[in-house]
Amino acid sequence: MEGGGGGGEEMMMTSGATGRIVPVFRSVLSRRALLRLAVALHSLLLWVFLLVGGGGWRRRRGDAGEGAEAGRAVRTRRRAAEEEDVRRRRALAEEVAMVEDADGEGARRWETFVVPGARRNALFCRVWEPAAAAAEMRGILVIIHGLNEHSGRYLHFAELLTSCGFGVYAMDWIGHGGSDGLHGYVPSLDYVVEDIDVLLGKIVLENPGVPCFLLGHSTGGAVVLKASLFPHIRAKLEGIILTSPALRVKPAHPIVGAVAPIFSLLAPKFQFKGANKRGIPVSRDPAALLAKYSDPLVYTGPIRVRTGHEILRISSYLLHNLKKVTVPFMVLHGTADRVTDPLASQDLYNEASSRHKDLRLYDGFLHDLLFEPERDEIATDIIDWMERMLALQTV
Repeated sequence: MEGGGGGGEEMMMTSGATGRIVPVFRSVLSRRALLRLAVALHSLLLWVFLLVGGGGWRRRRGDAGEGAEAGRAVRTRRRAAEEEDVRRRRALAEEVAMVEDADGEGARRWETFVVPGARRNALFCRVWEPAAAAAEMRGILVIIHGLNEHSGRYLHFAELLTSCGFGVYAMDWIGHGGSDGLHGYVPSLDYVVEDIDVLLGKIVLENPGVPCFLLGHSTGGAVVLKASLFPHIRAKLEGIILTSPALRVKPAHPIVGAVAPIFSLLAPKFQFKGANKRGIPVSRDPAALLAKYSDPLVYTGPIRVRTGHEILRISSYLLHNLKKVTVPFMVLHGTADRVTDPLASQDLYNEASSRHKDLRLYDGFLHDLLFEPERDEIATDIIDWMERMLALQTV
């Protein structure tokens, strides 16, 4: 995969996977990154040693109590700072526009809401519906955004869908947008799968008989594909749509794959510095790029170790289970994507056992397909595919 130029400390700012993971984990092998990590691990091990004792060391009970109290104080401050950041992000998420044109407000209904996730974490969600009654909705599309972005970015796509009679739901992952969690930190992508299941259950309950589709972008595409492998989730879906899915993400060096699980346990929130502030190109539309990287709800900080490891883990899992895919799907990828691998989408199409599957490769297009200049044509391809899947129900 092409990851851009630069030195050993480089990390790309993108909502995808490969463009961040490969350079970031390459930085593990750089001298400066290794030194920082060694210092962090040394401090951690020293702290553990002081707590449990070792060799000829003996602690006084008062010293141990002071150390524990200091640790609790640090954790309390961090938790308070995280909660304050969640409140700030949720307020920003509520302010994101839900209509593009005031003249079109009467054509659809919309709202934001918070739903308890699988771990009772608050998930910030959005819904757009045609003005017609729910019974007349042709279907519902649930959007799962990519790494580091948020649901509010998909307004234009949502309005195109509602104009064609589809309802739209969109969920901010844990640690993203207006949802709970440290910004940009994902302790487990399986948590996102479980939260999708919770949201789908709510949607099906509130819209009985309305067909549901699931769309995932980039790392969100990997999560959606894994979710579809669970029979109880698959049973709720008419099909899935994957845009630029992160299906083949590899570390820069084999040793990284071996040590990443250890680092993710010892220092899960450790961040690698040296971010590329310009951002890797994900769209050929300059306005779309500017809007993305100036959006305060788009995380542009250094990736954390656990989040990177989770992306490597889900990618490996999916590559070993492509033949188990049976859900109807449409996968779309730009051939010039520098973040995720379009050849992996080709492999998915070739190996999946699904009876109904479609692959669209767009020559010269970049990563964020729904933010490319041809976004409306791509949206039309997606809507047409959903309509074909619905037509199969009547055959």
